[in-house]
Amino acid sequence: MSKPLEGKVALVTGASSGIGEGAALCLAEAGATVAMTARRADRLAGLVEKIEAMGGKALAIPGDMTVEEQARGAVEEAVSKLGSIDILINSAGIMEAGGIENCDTEIYRKVIDINLMGTVYTCAAAVPHMLEQGGGDIITISSLAGRKGGPMTSAYSASKHAVNFMTDGMRQELGDRNIRVTTLMPGATETEVGDNITDPNWRKAIQAHVAKQGAVKPRDIGEAIVFILAMPRRTNISEISIRPTIDTSA
Repeated sequence: MSKPLEGKVALVTGASSGIGEGAALCLAEAGATVAMTARRADRLAGLVEKIEAMGGKALAIPGDMTVEEQARGAVEEAVSKLGSIDILINSAGIMEAGGIENCDTEIYRKVIDINLMGTVYTCAAAVPHMLEQGGGDIITISSLAGRKGGPMTSAYSASKHAVNFMTDGMRQELGDRNIRVTTLMPGATETEVGDNITDPNWRKAIQAHVAKQGAVKPRDIGEAIVFILAMPRRTNISEISIRPTIDTSA
């Protein structure tokens, strides 16, 4: 039986854990050949082994998406070794917490660099290839935090708000040339997103938030990605929110 993404080549950033890893696995199960990039080469190697063990094809491309040359290099290596780039999943991202009082401005710079600029770099590199191929799909992992600010998480919210608007701008630019662009906004998802927060109190709070009973699993997001990609090309799911059922906030 044919698989919905058979013959497609996907590049997933931030693939060494969390949503990126879940996306890579689900894409491979759906038949795509998956190129994966992240800073942790050992994690990528293990993921390649896992995908190949289930009969899929995968390529590890270690790299830091905050460095434009490495982000562009990941796209070029995927195209060179796999023949095309049909799908780009922008999943690389970090979270930091801290208020504006006595603010460490470097925290803002770090969050913006990876969450926003890393996405800009990969999109800028991938879009020319997609246009030359005659189409493609870009899905950017944002966050419900990008819809409204919150105390102590303004850097993260600002970066994701910017990503939302950039992604929808690309949708408007590229839709009539057969490139579909989607903003995917998860709520609390069981990932390592809180592990690198500098402030220990906020690190514990965010870790507890994403580990709470009923939190979304990375695989849930991966399955949603496959659903979006498998829709007829006349349809573009431009924006989708996925939150835990227990989250009844407006």
